[in-house]
Amino acid sequence: MVIREPNVGDVPAMPPGRPEHYCTAVITEEPPLAYWAALWAVTGCAASTARLLWRRRLHLPGGHVGMRLRFADGTSARVYRETVVDRDATRDPCVLVVGFRLRAVRGWGHAVFRWESLLNTPLFAGFPGLVSKLWLAADERGRYRGLYEWDDPKRAVAYARALWRVLALVSVPGSIHYVVLPGLRRDELLARPQILADAAADAAWWRLAEVS
Repeated sequence: MVIREPNVGDVPAMPPGRPEHYCTAVITEEPPLAYWAALWAVTGCAASTARLLWRRRLHLPGGHVGMRLRFADGTSARVYRETVVDRDATRDPCVLVVGFRLRAVRGWGHAVFRWESLLNTPLFAGFPGLVSKLWLAADERGRYRGLYEWDDPKRAVAYARALWRVLALVSVPGSIHYVVLPGLRRDELLARPQILADAAADAAWWRLAEVS
């Protein structure tokens, strides 16, 4: 398996009939969007989320809640919420992993954040291409993660670059990171996390190592 870091525009669509082993590229983070561009994107997202809610196309299934994900850096985190969008079949799947640490949140403050974070749904659910999101609680180092499936890696990157500006308001400086894994579906990754074994160094914060 050959791993490269391509430009977003160079990422190929997943050919029909190819299995999960097609994950041959890792798209690492680009700088966040300009403030005005991020504000415009988030505003449009909120309007789209309202339409999804009105049409009852946004769901919070419980099938993955309680699942514990272990990562290659030795940390683990529990899934405390899942968001799924009713949409057409995914044509160009990818997995997006976002990580950050909250500023000045300790102890019971994490429980409060998990509860109120549902109110943040309008900030992401209406972005084009979203398929699903697993919300992960803070790991042993205080890092929160979101594990998404997206349709089209370019759209996933655009979302992450806009989200960065929102997260920066509440996050420890320098703690926001993301990575996009094109050609990979979320459920394939959860079922076979070992398919990422060759995709990064052993201590990669985003590389899923085990699911329990």
